[in-house]
Amino acid sequence: MQLSPCIEWIFADEHEGLPDRIRAARAAGYRQVEFHLWRDKDIEGIAKALAETGVTLTGFCADPRRSLVDPAQHAELFAAVADSLVTARKLGKAPMIVASGFNREGISTKEHFDHAVTALKRIAAMAEDAGVMALLEPLNDRIDHPGMYLVSTTLGLDLIEAVGSPNLRLLYDAYHSAVMGEDARDVLQGRIHLVHHVQLADRPGRNEPGTGDLDLAGLCATLKDLGYQGGFGLEYRPTQPALASLAQARAALNA
Repeated sequence: MQLSPCIEWIFADEHEGLPDRIRAARAAGYRQVEFHLWRDKDIEGIAKALAETGVTLTGFCADPRRSLVDPAQHAELFAAVADSLVTARKLGKAPMIVASGFNREGISTKEHFDHAVTALKRIAAMAEDAGVMALLEPLNDRIDHPGMYLVSTTLGLDLIEAVGSPNLRLLYDAYHSAVMGEDARDVLQGRIHLVHHVQLADRPGRNEPGTGDLDLAGLCATLKDLGYQGGFGLEYRPTQPALASLAQARAALNA
C-alpha cells in the first residue's frame, strides 16, 4: 500500500519547514507526501528536498482558492490555476487539487453545474497543456466546510464525465465522504477509473486511522476490489508525535 503523509500537519510539531518534513518523511520510510496551499511555502526548498530524497509529491492545492460556480471569480480562478501549474511543474508535475467554492443563493442546480463545467473545462485544458493532473475534491458541508457546493462524490464524478478530459480526475476523501453519509461502493461502483487519489482520516475529529469509528482498512479493501490501484494520502491531524501517529495509522490500515 502506497501511503502519502500530509506534511501540512504530520511532522509539523517536529519540523517548522516543509523541506525538513519531506526529509523526515523519507527517513521514516515514505516515498510520497502531500500538502495544502503553496504560496506561503518555500517552493525552492521543497523542490530541492524532493530531488534530494527522491520523494514524490502526490498533491497540493491551487492557490488562492476561487469558485468554480461563480463566473465573477473565474478570471481570478484561472490566474490562480496558471500560477499553480507553474509551481506543479517545479515540483515534479505534482497533481493540482481544486475545490468548488460555495453555493450561490438564487442560482439553480443546473446553473451551478453548468458554471462548474465551464470552469473545469478551462482548467482541464490548462492542465493538459502543462502535463499536470487536475484533481477535483468533494468536501463536506456538515462539519468542516458549511455552504460548500461540491459535497457529493456522485456529483463530482458527474462533473468530471461532463468535462471529458484525461487530465481531470477525482480526489476521493474518505473522511469527507463518510461525514456526508456516503457508502464508498455505492458512489464509486463502475466509475473508480475516474479516481486518481484517495485520502484517509478517521471520524470524528479527522485524526489518525484507528482513533474513530471508520473501518478504513475495510474501505481500502473495497476500493481495491472496485479496481483502484493508486495510493492513499494520510490527510489527518495527528494526536501524537509523527512517528507514533504514523505507526498507529499503518496498524489500523493493515499496511
